[in-house]
Amino acid sequence: MNGPVRYDRAITVGLVRSVRRIFLSRPGNHALTILMYHSVSDGNEDHVPPYYRVRTHPAVFAQHMQWLRENNIRGVTLREGLANHTRAGTPGARQVVLTFDDGFGDFMTAAFPILSQHGFGATVFLATAFVGNQPRLFKQKECLTWCDIRELHKGGIEFGSHTVNHPQLHDLDRSQIRAELLTSKSMIEQELGNEVFSFSYPYAFPSGDPLFVNELSILLGEAAYGCQVTTEVGRNHPGVQPFRLKRLPVNACDDHELFTAKLAGDYDWLGRAQGVLKQCRRPHLHP
Repeated sequence: MNGPVRYDRAITVGLVRSVRRIFLSRPGNHALTILMYHSVSDGNEDHVPPYYRVRTHPAVFAQHMQWLRENNIRGVTLREGLANHTRAGTPGARQVVLTFDDGFGDFMTAAFPILSQHGFGATVFLATAFVGNQPRLFKQKECLTWCDIRELHKGGIEFGSHTVNHPQLHDLDRSQIRAELLTSKSMIEQELGNEVFSFSYPYAFPSGDPLFVNELSILLGEAAYGCQVTTEVGRNHPGVQPFRLKRLPVNACDDHELFTAKLAGDYDWLGRAQGVLKQCRRPHLHP
């Protein structure tokens, strides 16, 4: 690969993958794998470190989906993936949940045709303040319109909430958080005539604040959500909390080796390492 060394890739492909192959004679296949995409579009993000990029070039996305299809792995919605995961005897490795944050308009023009080609489903998370009857901008990119969303919904795409305004929820009070959860959910349900089951946390998930995480779970339950996906890195094993689902971030830098290593579980180490760092940064109270 050209450019500066990407350390998460070097550790994953060069070390973790080899070690796991030595010590795991038969990798487990009951983990629920959820991929996190954002924009499927061309464009230059050279100014952004590879881990934080949000674009996946259509050609790269097509390669990812083709690999899944060739390996008899179905791309499914979050609701279907969770249902299959909890159903006894269903091997988790035969499905991958495909999620897309922010509701960018290129999902309609670039991602959906590729998904349709393979018969795959997906879940798209909408920040409803940026959805209208005409395209609205979020982060200088056009978002889906309600007309687009209704058409995609008829085509088997599931929609979830990504709040109204895409705020830092950790900075809001309880009533403001409740309004973000309820208003976005209600608006999507009104437009689609269908229950909104899932929620995607905007920005980095504050796992270092367990009191906030617990309070948010309570609010999500009160708002009648069924699950929440986060930015915590990794796959989900049996017994996972539905309001704290991990995902694997994907972008244009995910070449074949890194993409397949993530699906095999070789990238889960990063989530554990990030969790340890967040715990170390938590303020400790001393007597």
